[in-house]
Amino acid sequence: MKFTELNLNKNLQDAIRKAGYKEPSPIQEKAIPAAESGRDLIACAQTGTGKTAAFALPILNRLEKASCGYIRALVLTPTRELAIQNFDNFKKYGRYMDLRTVCIYGGAKERPQIMQLHRGCDILVATPGRLIDYMDRGIVSLAGIEIFVLDEADRMLDMGFIHDIRKIAAATPENRQTLLFSATMPRPIERLAQELLKDPEIIKVAPTTSPAETVDQKICFLKKEDKKHALSVFLKQADVRKAIVFTRTKHGADRLVKDLGKENIESIAIHGDKTQGQRQSALERFRGGKINVLVATDVAARGIDIRGVTHVYNYDLPEESESYIHRIGRAGRAGASGEAVSLCDSEEMGLLADIEHMMGREIPELKTDWSVELERRARGGRRRHSHRAGAGRRPSGHRRYGRIAHTERSESFRRDGGARAERSESFRRDGGARAERSESFRRERRDGDRASCSRRRSGRRPSAVRAS
Repeated sequence: MKFTELNLNKNLQDAIRKAGYKEPSPIQEKAIPAAESGRDLIACAQTGTGKTAAFALPILNRLEKASCGYIRALVLTPTRELAIQNFDNFKKYGRYMDLRTVCIYGGAKERPQIMQLHRGCDILVATPGRLIDYMDRGIVSLAGIEIFVLDEADRMLDMGFIHDIRKIAAATPENRQTLLFSATMPRPIERLAQELLKDPEIIKVAPTTSPAETVDQKICFLKKEDKKHALSVFLKQADVRKAIVFTRTKHGADRLVKDLGKENIESIAIHGDKTQGQRQSALERFRGGKINVLVATDVAARGIDIRGVTHVYNYDLPEESESYIHRIGRAGRAGASGEAVSLCDSEEMGLLADIEHMMGREIPELKTDWSVELERRARGGRRRHSHRAGAGRRPSGHRRYGRIAHTERSESFRRDGGARAERSESFRRDGGARAERSESFRRERRDGDRASCSRRRSGRRPSAVRAS
């Protein structure tokens, strides 16, 4: 099927052609006509399969007429990065349409967002916390909502937004159309769908617990202390053009950036403790190719839609099995091929078993003799410390003459050893003489002190004093 076969207006067709899209992905092919019908919809598909366009295009197509001055469509997302990504896609697809899209999220200044809302808004992309804040203060009204979208609904439940979602949904009209998009479909999502949706059409494009087939998965077993050395070896390979490394904690991400810097690998971290400006700057530098390694926590596992990511490395295995699917989904997006390598130590075997049980298959092991490589790197590190000019290399004489040079050095060492032995014997003799002189000095001083004490007791002054 071609995009031209979908019931989209000419402005949207021109924007799609401008973006370089020709054929819709499976989720787009099924979800766009279903959303166009006006029914509620539950769409479940793997991350990186084009879910944003699957709801953005029908919304723009339905709100084709000129701006009405009030919010008609609401897209709720769990993270700031995903909100900005959706906002950018709405602008890209609606570039030839007279519709205004506004994006609001926490961690940013309020005044610019409020000014944009006052100018008029047809489509609002928001995170739950900032939206409820504006609702409570009377800045935002949802009374005119026609379409309500829950994007990455499972992630919003994981982040504890269930009560916020219910409050926001209660502020929208009952006759709205609700579209729920999710990568996984756990029981809490099913219960939420029963509350918010009316007779929804359900679309499942692929199993929610299996990663994209374009991602080549590998597992590497090694000791915990060897992980950073192994990772640096991976990142220095020629085919690693753009890589995302996932850690379990924010502190671990910052520490890993420093460790990679010691290996002359430039990287940048993104996690929840970073300000919105820092996170956006990091993503832009990574997207633009100024930095080729992004170290991230699971807050970035969803919402990062960056083309050209060739490799994903799980420095720490995730505690939630579903997060593994979202992590490795950052590579191999939009049909491109990618590689995902997980570094697993003995403490993470239980997490690995959970991931493999969820997928129903084992992850192939990466056959690499890390003991030899890491031992070589350790020796190289000691040489760099003692031979600054030839860091990590053998001395040139050893390379040129091999065993002959070794024999000459051994003979030289024996001659030097004999000379050292003679010097040691001389030192011992000198030491004995010094010891005798010291003992003689101590006896003379002791005898002199005794004579002086005897004179003081007898009341006699030294002869030199009496003579004076």
